Parts: sequence; C-alpha cells; structure tokens
Amino acid sequence: MYAVIRNYLGTGAKQLFERLEERKTDVEATLRTVPGLVSYTLLNTGDGGTSVTVCTDKAGSDASLKVAREWIQKNASDIHAAPPIVTEGPVIVQIN
Repeated sequence: MYAVIRNYLGTGAKQLFERLEERKTDVEATLRTVPGLVSYTLLNTGDGGTSVTVCTDKAGSDASLKVAREWIQKNASDIHAAPPIVTEGPVIVQIN
C-alpha cells in the first residue's frame, strides 16, 4: 500500500476546507473514482486541513493527487489557497 498526505496551510486554507465540508458528498464521490483506493480521510484543523489517502499502490496515490487538484480547480478556484505540502510513501502499518 502507498499513502499520500496533503497539508493545506496559510492563505485560503480555512476557506478551502469550509468549501470542502459544504461539498463533502461531491468530494467523497470524486475520490471514490481513484483506482485502488483503500481509504480517504479529510480533516479540518480549524485554520486549514489535511487529507490522507491510502491506495493499493503509488499509481493510485498519484491519481488521487490529480483528482484532488482537478476538483479544487473546478470547485474552489476562487479561493486561491496555497498548494498543499505533500508527504507520501509506502505504508508500513495500517490498522482498521
């Protein structure tokens, strides 16, 4: 398995996560299209937020980055949030 974490901070991050929460049904439907998706978590930190995507392989995680970027461009381009800080790598342990 492979995971990607996106941290959204700074200008526009709070507004972006307000939009994501307003449109969470659409966000969920969009992320479910990612090939090999194992889990997706979106959390609001109050001043921005974090998403954690786990896929069966790196290709799925790469696809999740593309899908997320496209969703933001289509649904939140008016917010002008800074790009996320991306951390990614192979999953060592996952407990469900």
